Amino acid sequence: MADTRRRVKLYALNEDRQWDDRGTGHVSSSYVERLKGMSLLVRAESDGSLLLESKIQPDTAYQKQQETLIVWSEADNVDLALSFQEKAGCDEIWEKICQVQGKDPSCDITQDIVEESEEEKFEDMPDAAPPIELPPCELSKLDEISEVFNSVLPSPIRREKLANAIEYEGYIKKIVDLFHMCEDLENFEGLHQLYEIYKSIFLLNKNALFEVMFSDEFIFDTVGILEYDPSKPEKASHRDYLRNSASFKEVIPISNEELRQKIHQTYRVQYIQDVVLPTPSVFEENMLSTLSSFIFFNKIEIVSMIQDDEKFLTELFAQLTDEATDDNRRRELVNFLKEFCTFSQTLQPQAKESFFKTLSNLGILPALEVILSMDDPEVRQACTDIIMYIVEYSPSMVREFIMQEANQQDDDILLVNLIIEQMICDPDPELGNALQLSGVLRILIDPENMMATANAWASVPFPQKTEKTEFLSFFYKNCMHVLTAPLLANTTEDKPSKDDYVTAQLLSLILELLAFCVEHHTYHIRNYIFNKDLLRRILVLMKSSHGHLALSALRFVRKIISLKEEFYNRYIIKGNLLKPIVDAFLTNGQRYNLLNSATLELFEFIRVEDIKSLVAYVVETFYEQLKDVDYVNTFKGLKLRYEQHMDRQNVKSSLDSVPSILRNHRYRRDARSLDEEEEIWFEQDEEEMEDGEAVVPVTDMLKNKMDEELDHISKIIDGKRARESENKPPSPLKNPTRSPSPPPPTRKFNTSPPAASTSPPASPEVKTNNGGITGLVDYPDEDSDEDEDDDRNSSIPAKRPRLAT
Repeated sequence: MADTRRRVKLYALNEDRQWDDRGTGHVSSSYVERLKGMSLLVRAESDGSLLLESKIQPDTAYQKQQETLIVWSEADNVDLALSFQEKAGCDEIWEKICQVQGKDPSCDITQDIVEESEEEKFEDMPDAAPPIELPPCELSKLDEISEVFNSVLPSPIRREKLANAIEYEGYIKKIVDLFHMCEDLENFEGLHQLYEIYKSIFLLNKNALFEVMFSDEFIFDTVGILEYDPSKPEKASHRDYLRNSASFKEVIPISNEELRQKIHQTYRVQYIQDVVLPTPSVFEENMLSTLSSFIFFNKIEIVSMIQDDEKFLTELFAQLTDEATDDNRRRELVNFLKEFCTFSQTLQPQAKESFFKTLSNLGILPALEVILSMDDPEVRQACTDIIMYIVEYSPSMVREFIMQEANQQDDDILLVNLIIEQMICDPDPELGNALQLSGVLRILIDPENMMATANAWASVPFPQKTEKTEFLSFFYKNCMHVLTAPLLANTTEDKPSKDDYVTAQLLSLILELLAFCVEHHTYHIRNYIFNKDLLRRILVLMKSSHGHLALSALRFVRKIISLKEEFYNRYIIKGNLLKPIVDAFLTNGQRYNLLNSATLELFEFIRVEDIKSLVAYVVETFYEQLKDVDYVNTFKGLKLRYEQHMDRQNVKSSLDSVPSILRNHRYRRDARSLDEEEEIWFEQDEEEMEDGEAVVPVTDMLKNKMDEELDHISKIIDGKRARESENKPPSPLKNPTRSPSPPPPTRKFNTSPPAASTSPPASPEVKTNNGGITGLVDYPDEDSDEDEDDDRNSSIPAKRPRLAT
C-alpha cells in the first residue's frame, strides 16, 4: 500500500475563482529527464495515471498554507494546490521544494511574487527591492501606517514584502492593542483609520495573516475593527450579534474539539466575508481569493470530520426518525442536516459521491419522509432543500428507494407522493416551496438522467428492464393521479370551479409538468391523456380570469401539436378541442397581447408544417369565424393550403377512374420512346395541377392513347392471321425499338387434345370470336396467359399477350 503521508488531492483554480478537484493520488519528487529538472509528480490512486507533472522552477513562488496545503501558479495563470492527507507528507514535499530553490523550509513562501510594473522595471531582480520598514504601531503614527499600507497595494512584490513584515513583527497583535486603546478613549478618528489599515491587510491576500486574524484570540477583535466603517453614519453591532444572537446549537454532542473550533471559525469568517466586509470592487475581488480558499478548505475539513464520525451521524438519524423526539428538537436536527448538506456542495464529485452514499446507508430518505409530513413550515422548507441537494446529485438513488418502498407501503405515504402533496398544499401565496418541489419532480421523471441499464444504486437490479421503463410505469400507475387531482377537480364543469390566484398558480405549475411529460414520455402520457380525456379538461382553463393560466393551457396544446402525431391530431379533431382556443381568441378581440400572439403562432405552426388533418379541421370548422382576421395572413394561408389539398385529391380521384388496363401498364410502350404527348404530361406545371386546371385534358389524352394502343395491337394480330393463312414467313414488327423475337417451336397450339399419331405438325392458328382473341400462342413448358384470365370472352386480356413471329 502506498504511503498515506503522500496521499494528496490535486486542485486547480477555475475561471470562476473556484477550486476544481482534479483527482486523488500520491505525490513524489524526482528528476524528470524530459523537463531537465526536479519535478512534482502526482499519480492517480485509482489507475496510476499521471495527474500532474510540474517542474520545480527556481523562480516560482510556492506557498504553504494551513500546514497541509501547497499552492503555486504555473504558466498561463494556472493556480494549482496540493491538499495533503497528513501534515508529515506536506512537510516532506515542502522540504524538497525549498531544497531545489535554496530556501529555508521554515518559511511559508519560497519566492516573492514576480509581476513587473512600470515603477519596478529599473530593478534587476525582485529581491533588489528594498524591504519595507513598518512605522511604530502608535496612535500618533496612524496616518503614516495607513499611507504605507495603501502605497504598496498596486505592486504585488511590495504587497508580499509588507505581508512578510507584518507576520514577522507580529504587527496584527500591535494593531489590536491600539484598537482597544482607541475604543476605550472613544477616539473615532483613530478607529476609522484602523478600519482602513485592517481592510488593507485583507487585500494583501496572505493566508498566514488570515490564520492569525481568524484565530480564537483575535477573531472578535477583527470583527470589532471592521465595525468602524467611516462611510457609514453609525457603528455596526457585529460582535454583539455573533456573541448573543448567533449562539451555537450543538444538537448532537461533538466530542471532537478540533471539529467544534473549525465550525465556529468557519461560520465567523463566512459572516465577515458576506456581511462585515464591504462589497469588493472589480479590482479587489481577485485580491480576496485567498479568503475564499480559506473558507472553502475549512468546509471540506468539517464535512470530512463529521462524515468520519459514525457515532455522530448514527445518533442524528436515530433522533430524526424517533417518534418521541419533540418538534423543536427535530427542527434543530433538520436545520443542522441542511447545513451539513449545504457544506457538501463544496466537495468535488468523488468526495460528494462518498458523502451521499454515507447518508443513504444511514437512512436519510426514510427520515425525510417523516420530516416532510410535519406541519412546521420551517422544517418542511429545510427538508425541501435537503431533497433538492440529493435529487440534483443522484436522482437514481431516490428513484431506487421509491421503487423499493412501493412494494411495502401504500401509495399515500410514498416519498414521491408526499412531495406532490407538499407542492399542492404549499401555504405560501407565491408558492415558493411548490416551485422548488416541482423542480424536484421534473428531475425525477426526466428520462435524460435515467440509466439505460439496471440501477447502479439498487441492491437488487431491475430484471431485464431499464430504469426508464420501470420507473415511468410505476409513476403513471401510482403517482400521476395525485399530480392531476387538483386539475381534474377544478374542471368538472365548462369553466373553472375555483379561480383564485393561488389555485391559478398551482395549476400553472401542474401544466408545466404535464407539458414536460408530453415532450419526454411519449406513449405513457398519451395513454393517460386519452383515458382521462385530459386535454378537454385542461382547455376548460382557457376561460380562467387569470391570463397566465389560460396561456399555460394554450402552451400545453401547442406542445401536443408540435409532436405532429396523428394519434393526437385525430383526438383533437374528434373532440373538436380547438374550439375553446378559437372562442378565447375571438373573445380577446383586437387586443394585442400574449394570448393573441400565442394563438396566432399555434395556427401558423399548423400552416407552416402543413399538418393536413388539422388544416382541414380548422378550415372546415372555424374559417367562417376567422376569415375576417386579416391583419395576419395565417388564416388565408390555411384556406389556400386546404384548397391545394382538395385539388390534389380531385386529381387523384380522376386518375383512379382511368381503366385498369392503363393503371397496370399492360400495353405501355418502352419508356425510352416517350412521344410528344407523354412529355407534355410529365412537364405539366405543378401549380396548374394543384389548381385542378389540367385534370380534364389529361384524362382525354390518356383515353386517346388507350385507343391508339388497342388499334396498334389489333393491326399486328390481323397481319399475323393473313400471313399464316398464306404460309408466308412473317415480316418484322414495325416498332423500331423492339428487337425481333426468336423463331417459335414448331409445335402448334390446338384447342382440342392432340392425336396419338405422329403426323407432322400443322401451321399455328389463332381462333377468333367476333373479332376478339380467344386463343394465344403457347410456349413449351410455360403456362399460358389463358390460365391467368378467367374471362375467356373478354376482348381486353388481363395481361400483355405474348405473340409468336
